[in-house]
Amino acid sequence: MSRSEESPRLQVALDFVELGRALQVAEEAAAGGADILEAGTPLIKSVGLESVRRLRALFPKLTIAADMKVMDAGRVEVESAAKAGARIVHVLAAAPDATIAECVAAGREYGAEIVADLLGAQDPVARAQQVAKLGVDYIGVHTAIDMQMQGADPFGLLRRLAEVVELPICVAGGIHSESAAQAVQAGAAVLIVGGAISKATDARAATEEIKRAITERISIPTRLFKRVTEEKIRDVLMLISAANLSDAMHRRGVLQGIRPIAPGLKVVGRALTVRTAPGDYAKPVEAIDQAKAGDVIVVEAGGVGPAIWGEMASRSAMNRGVAGVVIDGAIRDSGDIRELGFPAFSRLICPNAGEPRGLGEIGVSITVGGEVVEPGDWVLGDDDGVVRIPRDQAAEWANRGMEWYERESRIREEIIRGGTYGQLAELDKWEKPR
Repeated sequence: MSRSEESPRLQVALDFVELGRALQVAEEAAAGGADILEAGTPLIKSVGLESVRRLRALFPKLTIAADMKVMDAGRVEVESAAKAGARIVHVLAAAPDATIAECVAAGREYGAEIVADLLGAQDPVARAQQVAKLGVDYIGVHTAIDMQMQGADPFGLLRRLAEVVELPICVAGGIHSESAAQAVQAGAAVLIVGGAISKATDARAATEEIKRAITERISIPTRLFKRVTEEKIRDVLMLISAANLSDAMHRRGVLQGIRPIAPGLKVVGRALTVRTAPGDYAKPVEAIDQAKAGDVIVVEAGGVGPAIWGEMASRSAMNRGVAGVVIDGAIRDSGDIRELGFPAFSRLICPNAGEPRGLGEIGVSITVGGEVVEPGDWVLGDDDGVVRIPRDQAAEWANRGMEWYERESRIREEIIRGGTYGQLAELDKWEKPR
């Protein structure tokens, strides 16, 4: 089928490891107008082709796809997926020509169309032209999740391919209601949407919205499901929590023992680092005048008292537009600082102040809460504590934190509907054998 003969279709990728949750989203997506339901690779690896069989049985009027990512044994894998009920099977274009030829032959025999996914192809344009000659039915442009976290998007390659191949093109990777029309304009015949539907609190409404964006060729703004580059890091960190970020960073980056002086405070910004001797408030106060608007002053002060920060320093910092302060040491005047609403985090609170002796340095590598903090690193603090992100990885970890926020939003909704966390996560299935 040529690209011109096909209206854009919406394929919903069910990239779960829990079959029950996948089927619930599939039901909502089908009600919202999805054209294709895809058993994602994680789902197939978790529960096998039973996921395809269940989708086929529950949704007989919809096309079922199996993202097998075939690399070898092409005939066996395509035959198995087709017999389970898949009418579209995804293989990797990076597979040997012989494997792709076997996939195509099995697809013809068992009634399945073949998508050649360019994920991992060294020269995707050249490879797309090669696999087209081998007889595949679709070309797949796929921005991998790890690439999305670094702010990559698939549309540049999509446009290039649309100029050189006649086959319909599937596009996957970070598509949402804002970008769906852009994907169609760039040449996509099938839009494969995962998280923007599967993590939505109302997957039916999300599907309907993306379908409208596709059919009406409009951009519908969304706060979620977007991945950012450097200039939008602050926006993401203001939305997510320290817990989201810690989960995304595999429990790393937490400044142990550092707490907010009051509930409800949140701080986000780049670190202006200060090292000072215990009880010496000279350098922390001097740092206020060196800080840029939006900076967070982060102080290594030995983890002990007396206090090196108080009300006057907080008022001065607010005048300069400083976003907050994080101190591995002590703060005083906590009641006054609470009234100001200034985001202050510390290890200790005490009434006695130190004195200015001028020891220490500003803008150097420091250690706070057991973590090395470099000048320009990002910090996020809230009721749970403070997490630091290395400056050269900030966009990636912010995006991964957003992905956790989105995932938990969907799970929270499923619990509100009456489930339990243990049931939804199928925890017993993932326990180590005793």
